[in-house]
Amino acid sequence: MSNSTATISPQAAIVYAMVIVSASDSKMSDSELLSIGEMVKTLPIFSSFSQDQLMDAAQACADVLGDDEGLETALKLISSALPDQLKETAYALAVEIAAADGKVAQEELRILEMLRYRLPIDKLPAAAIERTVRARHSTL
Repeated sequence: MSNSTATISPQAAIVYAMVIVSASDSKMSDSELLSIGEMVKTLPIFSSFSQDQLMDAAQACADVLGDDEGLETALKLISSALPDQLKETAYALAVEIAAADGKVAQEELRILEMLRYRLPIDKLPAAAIERTVRARHSTL
């Protein structure tokens, strides 16, 4: 697949965003994988996206990440595939995945920063998304 001509669907781009955050610390936790699967099953943006498409997109993302400059290529694919109205959605779901296992690693924060810059998400909406996710994942 030529990087300059490759395209992915908006749904696949959102999956890529979730996968790169999950894989950023070199391991994808069960809670992160379950969260990705649950989001694809339940969120309206994925209503026409099957579990097979999820598996294909996740594998394609892993393949891209395995190449030299893989992260850069994945970020370009994500950015070019998402219409403006879905960029904050992709960022929000990526933040959800970072928080899914109860801790956000430095590597995940760095990927989220890169994603925020590439999409681009302004600081105020990004902070609101992050605060909302933090509140959703709070425990006693």
